[in-house]
Amino acid sequence: MQKGNIGITTENIFPVIKKFLYSDHEIFLRELVSNAVDATQKLKTLSRRGETTGELGDLTVRVKADPKKHTLTISDRGIGMTAEEVDKYINQIAFSGANEFLEKYKDDAAAIIGHFGLGFYSAFMVAKRVDIYSLSYQEGAKGVHWTCDGSPAFEMEDCDKADRGTDIVLHLDDESHEFAEERKVLELLKKYCRFLPVPVACGKKKEWKDGKETETEEDNVVNVTEPLWTKAPSSLKDDDYKAFYRELYPMTDEPLFWIHLNVDYPFNLTGVLYFPKIKSNLEVHRDRIQLYCNQVYVTDHVENIVPDFLTLLHGVIDSPDIPLNVSRSYLQSDANVKKISTYIEKKVADRLAQIFKDNRTEFEEKWDDLKLFIHYGMLSQEDFYDRAKKFALFKDTEGKHFSYDEYRDLIKGEQTDKDGTVVYLYAQNRDEQYTYIDAARAKGYSVLMMDGQLDAPLVGLLEQKIEKSRFVRVDSDTIDRLIPKSDAEEVKLSQEQSHRLTQAFRSRLPKVEKKEFHVETTAMGAEGAPIVLVQSEYMRRMKEMSQIQAGMAFYGEMPDMYSMMLNTDHPLMKQVLSAMPAEQLEKAEGEVKGLQARKAAIEAAQSKKKADEITDDEKAELTTCNEQIAEAEKQRDQLIDSEAAKQEIIPQLIDLALLQNGLLKGEALAKFVKRSISLL
Repeated sequence: MQKGNIGITTENIFPVIKKFLYSDHEIFLRELVSNAVDATQKLKTLSRRGETTGELGDLTVRVKADPKKHTLTISDRGIGMTAEEVDKYINQIAFSGANEFLEKYKDDAAAIIGHFGLGFYSAFMVAKRVDIYSLSYQEGAKGVHWTCDGSPAFEMEDCDKADRGTDIVLHLDDESHEFAEERKVLELLKKYCRFLPVPVACGKKKEWKDGKETETEEDNVVNVTEPLWTKAPSSLKDDDYKAFYRELYPMTDEPLFWIHLNVDYPFNLTGVLYFPKIKSNLEVHRDRIQLYCNQVYVTDHVENIVPDFLTLLHGVIDSPDIPLNVSRSYLQSDANVKKISTYIEKKVADRLAQIFKDNRTEFEEKWDDLKLFIHYGMLSQEDFYDRAKKFALFKDTEGKHFSYDEYRDLIKGEQTDKDGTVVYLYAQNRDEQYTYIDAARAKGYSVLMMDGQLDAPLVGLLEQKIEKSRFVRVDSDTIDRLIPKSDAEEVKLSQEQSHRLTQAFRSRLPKVEKKEFHVETTAMGAEGAPIVLVQSEYMRRMKEMSQIQAGMAFYGEMPDMYSMMLNTDHPLMKQVLSAMPAEQLEKAEGEVKGLQARKAAIEAAQSKKKADEITDDEKAELTTCNEQIAEAEKQRDQLIDSEAAKQEIIPQLIDLALLQNGLLKGEALAKFVKRSISLL
């Protein structure tokens, strides 16, 4: 019997494995089964070369859980090991500077095993003792038994082993008895080993017989050795891709499209990525791309391997160029990973462009489901925008689709303003903004439907990318001012008449929570609506952005800003004005004008003096004049307010505008209905 110490430069490797890898302790099974598969694959390679004798026989890797003995055994019929090989591969763990190793990896547990080839030693995360029984494939080899209790001390001796290969027996520690339960082991095998290239069996298949579940004689093989992504695309049909998707994600809708990845230079990569049906909520299912290394499951956190916007896709990526134990720092710095990310982005763009070219009708039918991916990519990746602008679509309020170039050609004749800017009109809710859409159509304008989750930041991006363009929501101004063709028509009212009208309506405005209204007059023609309520394009965009972009919460807390546009050409507005007591108002307005003229004279006289030359009496005179102006304006406005209170038409028009914009609710709505009946 050979006794000795494992060849490491410090005695605390095992405590390190237990402590720093504890949070990921279940990966021990992946490591040990992967080693068994590697040993089997090596034997198959030697057999193909004619370097082995005899039949290979059954190469199934078997995992056996024994809850009574608290053991877990992983057995293979691969190449096995001689005593010399056990000494070389198990006993000699060569570290250059253990202290440096401990310091460097104390906060990056996942890197320990991957960087130092410690796959086998992950067994000590869950086991208090590990036994190896191995027999090499080489003719005349003797069986070897190696045992270790988690300290650097080991024992190794010859043993009788009838069959080629290796059995690793884990004597589980008290905290890890769950891994001796077949149910738990099957759960982990399904997670980590479901696509390994060698059959992996755990227990026997079960069937229902005579009303109870019984074991059969058939091995319960948990994996598919030739998953879909390892096959040639030419050998696969649409139904094969859909069936594989259902296997990966049971109880989900069929995918929209899929992309079969297959590249062997300058890196190796295979896989299948699916576009799932997803219309909103960017955080939904961002962990649905599974990363494999030679068919061994690694992780479902692939943020650094695929561009961020493509983490919304589902599917599988398999690359031997990414180590089995990836660390975040590795993914961020490795050149191969960056190449893989760029390749996947290009492949996705090429596939979408091809579908758009070959079957545009199908592409348009699926646009509402696809646009979240495409818009997210355009916003987050400059180079993806350049690719996607050829197949990204606009959809108008009538449901017709256009490429960006097609739509610009469609609208540039009618929707170019006096400054040569092409104005893109859009709506976010067809029903709520119907009146505004209808007014735009009456002018011969087209209106886009932009109701997606990312459309607020998208319009900002498109204004930067599309030369001489401007995007405005169709209810953000009166129709003539949305696309001004000439200088604005002057309001045919005096300044005093304009003030009478705005003050009359301002005095009757209801209080609406978190809404502010600015009243102004404009000429919209006798056929136009008497009042149009519009919302500031800039402020609305900022509030929408605040919902999806950190650092903009300030805008989210601000009230919604509306402009109430009074059409001075409309007969009802003229009716409101004509009912005003002209003689009394002219007298009040004359008082205000006289005081304003006096103020102007005082200010003109004081402007010729330096600040320290103005006497206290002169300062007091200006203050008194300002107070008198304020009082005169107050009396004038009270006169207007008093008259406005007598006119039922004013609150009726205001309520109609609020109702049209979904802002009339509760008690105010009840009053409106009652008033409407009375007026009828």
